[in-house]
Amino acid sequence: MAAPSSSNTCGVMERSIRERVPPLLTDLYQFTMAYAYWRAGRHQEPAAFELFFRDNPFGGGFSLFAGLHDCLLFVRSFRFTDEDVEFLRSVLPPATEHAFFQFLRGLDCSGVTLRSVPEGTVVFARVPLMEVAGPLAVVQLLETSLLCLVNYASLVCSNAARFRLAAGPRRKLLEMGLRRAQGPDGGLTASRYTHIGGFDLTSNVQAGFLFGVPVAGTMAHSYVTSFTSLEEVWPQTLVAVNGAPDPVDFISLTKGWLTRVCELLRAEHGKIREGELAAFLSYAIAYPQNFLPVIDSYSVGCGLLNFCAVALALCELGYRPVGVRLDSGDLCRQSVDVRRVFRLCSEQFSISAFDSLIIVGTNNISEQSMAELNKKENEIDVVGVGTHLVTCTKQPSLGCVYKLVEVRGRPRMKISEDPEKSTVPGRKHVYRLIDAEGHPFLDLQCLAVESPPEAGVSLSCYPLGCDNSSVSVTPAQVICLRQEVFTKGQVTHPLCSAAETRAKVQSSLQTLHPRHKRLQEPDSYTVALSEKLHNLVTEIRRGNSNNSNFLLAN
Repeated sequence: MAAPSSSNTCGVMERSIRERVPPLLTDLYQFTMAYAYWRAGRHQEPAAFELFFRDNPFGGGFSLFAGLHDCLLFVRSFRFTDEDVEFLRSVLPPATEHAFFQFLRGLDCSGVTLRSVPEGTVVFARVPLMEVAGPLAVVQLLETSLLCLVNYASLVCSNAARFRLAAGPRRKLLEMGLRRAQGPDGGLTASRYTHIGGFDLTSNVQAGFLFGVPVAGTMAHSYVTSFTSLEEVWPQTLVAVNGAPDPVDFISLTKGWLTRVCELLRAEHGKIREGELAAFLSYAIAYPQNFLPVIDSYSVGCGLLNFCAVALALCELGYRPVGVRLDSGDLCRQSVDVRRVFRLCSEQFSISAFDSLIIVGTNNISEQSMAELNKKENEIDVVGVGTHLVTCTKQPSLGCVYKLVEVRGRPRMKISEDPEKSTVPGRKHVYRLIDAEGHPFLDLQCLAVESPPEAGVSLSCYPLGCDNSSVSVTPAQVICLRQEVFTKGQVTHPLCSAAETRAKVQSSLQTLHPRHKRLQEPDSYTVALSEKLHNLVTEIRRGNSNNSNFLLAN
């Protein structure tokens, strides 16, 4: 597959972002709040928001952070057109002052700084993935769009990683969910981020064009059932690979091999579906080096006979057939039966190409059925997954949120009756603590003014959700998780390709301890606050309680 150049790809993707995620792709209340800030003269106040999620998805122990690439392209191109502003005039309340629309027309993200976890990193609930700092009105307006770009990308990327863990490292995984996705953008996003999460191939041609994802696919059942007779095969000849000038009558050659295969397998000639054989012949003549048909349009037994005959004829002419696809029934048992026949043909006819034929399995595959493949005897080389992958049927949303943590240099905190919805105030640094074996064991949130933790030095911290109990830990290594990626209107960190981010995902997952990446009942990963940050939270909570009756005190 020919992939577009990196510079051309970046340009195409930035145009795609401007079309898919214009500034108006947001909630109306972002504009009403921005106007109220502007009306009160607060729109330029320095503020900081954090983006995070509250629970690891799919009942698992981790997530993957994805969507940063598009977030950076979005903020770089963020500005309102005259048409945007005119539409806003029509939907905002009539009391909105004319000067506010002039303010919006000149707005951009030149004053915004974005610090983020690298895309493709393993992340955990309650850890702030991104900090967006800048003028209050601007960073408020970015909220919905950034959440939209991160939520599904991270969710489907994490889902793909779980499928990869369930499948193991040997099998290739094909994403084929475009037709089942939530709209064209959902399908394209799924193809991109499932590849990043660990899938090898996609059926989505546009994803190949935009992101360089390897594309695969051959035929559907409709192609097979469209044929009824060998008379529909045209042309009927094929030239041998060795360059012999005379075309070979491919139908006659295949019929001869079909007789030998039926004798080998003691199959009755009368069970052969002529239309299926015609479909296989026609496709093989069109793509003699890429022959991989679906063989269960009528029955696997019938389809396998026809495949072997056509594939053996191709081999005689010097071509190498690819394999078969199974799309119904007991895939494990069928794959074992198919492989047995391939080996018989290889031995009986001395055709070594039959030893390397691949078997593709596709049949409403879920994470659970993927895991079960490893428990049963099977010969499946490639698994195609659609609906359960791209729609994330086990969990429809990651639930990322975007919360204010500082205004005018003062920490801000949401205090809720539901403790899970309370936020952690103040601008922060986030550090990942690594144990002596190289596994992450704790993510530590510290105030930005604090000195970073040091390797080999004990520290006291407060794990979230542990009722104000402190623990003492000594990291063997300390990694600062977030880095500056956008400032003064410019992306300050190299934009990675899908392939580079995919490699980052696998590297990050390999460092994770097996107990944290178990698909079922994983151990909880610890996320903690430094002593100073914990004390700030306690102080704000106490102050909120003391000030609750301020009206009565005046």
